[in-house]
Amino acid sequence: MAAHPVDEKLPALKMATSGLQHVAAMYAGVVAPPLIVGAAVGLSGADLTFLTGACLFTAGLATFLQTLGFWKIGARLPFVNGVTFAGVAPMTAIVASAKDKSDALPMIYGAVIVAGLLGFLAAPFFSKAVRFFPPVVTGSVITLIGVSLLPVAFGWAQGPDAKASDYGSTSNLTLAGITLLIVLLLRRFTRGFVKQIAVLLGLVLGTLIAIPVGATDFSPVAHADVVGFPTPFHFGAPTFHLAAILSMCVVMVVSMTESTADMLALGEIVERPSDERTIAAGLRADTLGSALSPLFNGFMCSAFAQNIGLVAMTRIRSRFVVAVGGGFLVLMGLCPMAASLIAVVPRPVLGGAGIVLFGSVAASGIQTLVRARLEKDNNVLIVAVSLAVGIIPITAPDFYHAFPATAKIVLDSGISTGCITAVVLNLVFNHLGRGKEAEDVTHPMEAGEELAHTG
Repeated sequence: MAAHPVDEKLPALKMATSGLQHVAAMYAGVVAPPLIVGAAVGLSGADLTFLTGACLFTAGLATFLQTLGFWKIGARLPFVNGVTFAGVAPMTAIVASAKDKSDALPMIYGAVIVAGLLGFLAAPFFSKAVRFFPPVVTGSVITLIGVSLLPVAFGWAQGPDAKASDYGSTSNLTLAGITLLIVLLLRRFTRGFVKQIAVLLGLVLGTLIAIPVGATDFSPVAHADVVGFPTPFHFGAPTFHLAAILSMCVVMVVSMTESTADMLALGEIVERPSDERTIAAGLRADTLGSALSPLFNGFMCSAFAQNIGLVAMTRIRSRFVVAVGGGFLVLMGLCPMAASLIAVVPRPVLGGAGIVLFGSVAASGIQTLVRARLEKDNNVLIVAVSLAVGIIPITAPDFYHAFPATAKIVLDSGISTGCITAVVLNLVFNHLGRGKEAEDVTHPMEAGEELAHTG
């Protein structure tokens, strides 16, 4: 009996290039949190490089846990794990609350360890929510994941620094457009292996095109060390403060919600639906990876939605490909010079490729919604409201400005709010009082028959 595509081991070259493609797709997302938090702490250039390398290293270890797994740990799906961006705001708040900035990172690490261990214990209970994720819910959430990621790609397309004079310039947008065009042409006019690594080739060609116009910066390579190891507790032993722990526990709940949605999305894409057991194992990998990450100076880890788009587009579903990507992440953490090679790719080039990747996730969500019985007006309302609520942080970033900072951790995550809304509305419309539910229903924008004939 042939192995499922998820468990397939591909030829070495294909495995390596496809794994590198996953690293390229998520690199910017992994390095952004340590750069932001490190800058808030006031780290030196050397310590900032060390912190970034540590997050790459721990992302690789967490990816191994998720893809290869052991015992009841790991979803064994093609998931890349890395530093969750949901933790950036509370971590910078912890930095601001510290009287001595040198105490901030140990406070963060202590809080992440506790939140990770509590999340690990809660994983089997959290996973039981999977029965509340029918296609109408998963389709809405998957669509939201893609839509929520698209602004990231648009930001990349404009340039690396929103305060720079060339941010959003014609040259940056043109470079993003050229990269997008290259990926599309490769997907349309090539076959086989070349077609599957179209995104990686687009990144390479886009970077080469950027060199003559001066958009490629090679200074990260010139200043990077060849070898480096994330020494345990480099910034000090973890300390434990209740306020910091509570804030990171909230982030953990958000992260587990998003990871559950991501596992359901990826399960649909690879045609191995994620059941309660898979989700529990995946959440254990997320939370254990988070608990271990501070040992090597990393932050809370979570599944990366960016890479779901790559799986959807390339149709390379092997978890071992992503495990190879995890190996590249570990090597980058141990070899800063290798990590800097990915940093050479201009942000507009990443943006052009990201439009394809993240748009593919949204398209997968729409495919799932096709199976969601949208002829029922209840389901249409669930999709309509959950998408609207999930899009609020994208279209109106200051919408929740009057809410407490702790609440905003959840509210500012469109994926989390949209997911919660979809689950709750599905319970209300399709479970509570289900016996009274009419099967022949109208479109919510049309008058019901009983209304059409009144008066």
